[in-house]
Amino acid sequence: MKITFFLSFLCCLAATSTRSQPRIAIAGLGIESSTFSPALTTEEAFHARYGADVFSAYRFLSVDSPLRNRVKWIPTIVGKSLPGGAVTRDAYESLVNKTLDSLKKNLPYDGLWFDIHGAMSVVGLDDPEGDFITRIRKVIGKKTIISTSMDLHGNVSWRLAQNTDLITCYRMAPHEDAMQTKERAVKNLVQRIETGKGKPAYKAYVSIPILLPGEKTSTRIEPGKTIYQAVAPAAAREGIIDAAIWIGYAWADEPRNHAVVMVTGDDKETVTKTANQLAESFWKARHEFAFVAPTGTLTECLDKALASTKRPFFISDSGDNPTAGGAGDVTWTLTEILKRPEFKRENGPSLIYASIPGPDLIKKAIAAGVGAHVEGYVGAKVDARFAPPLFISGNVESIEYGDRDAEVEAVIRVGSVHVIVTQKRKPYHRERDFTRLGLNPRKSDIVVVKIGYLEPELYAMRADWLLALTLGGVDQNLERLGYKRIQRPMFPLDKNMADPDLSAKLVPSSGN
Repeated sequence: MKITFFLSFLCCLAATSTRSQPRIAIAGLGIESSTFSPALTTEEAFHARYGADVFSAYRFLSVDSPLRNRVKWIPTIVGKSLPGGAVTRDAYESLVNKTLDSLKKNLPYDGLWFDIHGAMSVVGLDDPEGDFITRIRKVIGKKTIISTSMDLHGNVSWRLAQNTDLITCYRMAPHEDAMQTKERAVKNLVQRIETGKGKPAYKAYVSIPILLPGEKTSTRIEPGKTIYQAVAPAAAREGIIDAAIWIGYAWADEPRNHAVVMVTGDDKETVTKTANQLAESFWKARHEFAFVAPTGTLTECLDKALASTKRPFFISDSGDNPTAGGAGDVTWTLTEILKRPEFKRENGPSLIYASIPGPDLIKKAIAAGVGAHVEGYVGAKVDARFAPPLFISGNVESIEYGDRDAEVEAVIRVGSVHVIVTQKRKPYHRERDFTRLGLNPRKSDIVVVKIGYLEPELYAMRADWLLALTLGGVDQNLERLGYKRIQRPMFPLDKNMADPDLSAKLVPSSGN
């Protein structure tokens, strides 16, 4: 009898403990989408995780983590795509509707963590993240607290700001604090639920008419360094929950594409004053923003690299950068490299080119095998505006299988150039991306990468570096992109514009 009673007591205690835990859902889709690229992004590109598989994307929610065990988590769908072109409407609707269906099955929720990038474009739809969160609200109701984590290159529309309660973004570019930011968003949410404080009393929003590429706003250099170093101390002020500055995404043509400051908290004066200060510091520094590395035309960059004794010498092929939304298959840069007489001999300066999609040549390389000679066309199946598909003829140096993005990779040597050809486009930003193919970038004379600012591993490896102002869907020369729909005036497109009104506007609560 005593044993039965004791077991019943434990069951009741466990049930009470479970009921007392906050019920928090997880959902989100992330991509940077260039509307200046002809590429389209389909559903499979998001590599969506469903249910319990969502946890594997977040180290701080591992099975034995305190944060994992404090909450009754209800993960729905989280999808992250390589940056690319606009998302097809069918792909967007499919992923959103699957999320909404999952949310409906597990109602109600105390909170929802909305993990997004913030720069998704969808064919025929403005402000996808604003649309997505509005549709989520219709399912989960107005009482549920939503905490949103974002990339600082995302866009915060008024609709997104109103429908979320807590919001934050990265404070570093490159984004070395990505996981810390996501964890902060979750901790803020859990803390507001557990303490009973609930939604913040105030959300201050400042729209800043600045639209700059990430290569001019890196937090490695001034003025971005000082501007972003002020964010954490601002967020630590009494009465504030969090503070954030969004650079915005420069390669999409929508009214929401511009810089934004948001501050959330319970003290009206501190929240609004802090938002004003952060916005004003950004605006005052607008003329100081410059590229994170010396720039030049491709010819200038190659000439300087060849004349230099510093090795490895990195060159960013920035206009078709797949980490910013480029199609990744523009052949213009590689065409120009292979024209150069310096690289036509096998004993010429060694150059690694990363990378170019060429599924047809990949098939030939597989059939021929390592060591064999192959020839065929690569690139320009998606974006042929600047150069046609490129015919290359060379020897297969290596073939690798199984990469999540590229699927199959082959190194084809043409003269002294080692061309990385892929089944599907892939960004190369880690040393292992090269070494797994048998390449040693540290011993190469020149490494040309389809990228903008160098990611940390490449940055640490470089002996010197130039940013080539090349052509593509994420052209660094914003003035030749041809914006038609962004708000104007906009700096730096309108260089002599008058100072804007940077007074903070209070965003209505999501409960209104």
